[in-house]
Amino acid sequence: MAFGSFNHHRQKESMADINVTPMVDVMLVLLVIFIISAPMFTNAVQLELPKAQAKALQQEAGSVTLAIDAAGTVYWNNDALQAGELEQRLAEAAGLPQQPELQLRADKDTRYEVVAQVMAAAQSHGLTRIGFVTDPKEKK
Repeated sequence: MAFGSFNHHRQKESMADINVTPMVDVMLVLLVIFIISAPMFTNAVQLELPKAQAKALQQEAGSVTLAIDAAGTVYWNNDALQAGELEQRLAEAAGLPQQPELQLRADKDTRYEVVAQVMAAAQSHGLTRIGFVTDPKEKK
């Protein structure tokens, strides 16, 4: 069957078969590449992150301390908040002339989901100055 025929008087026939050999060859080559490279993507690199000693900073006058205990209760300057009260206080803080810094203190057993929700609520109200407060490690 000639594809580039110069005979214009010949009836055009539809091609009934498709040669899939080149496609299968390409797929097999890709499969081999993925099999070889897949283990490289699944192994995590083990890192030992550096430890830093930092001095405690003085709390600014316009800062708010948000504490989250292990049960997920949120405290605004040591006052426990009820559901929905955090949104109201964040809206009030966002309306101040100078944006306060939110100092976030979370218990080590606090679910990350709660911390992420508090940060998302602060961001949705336009509060972008957030600091994470930790206890400095003592030198041995």
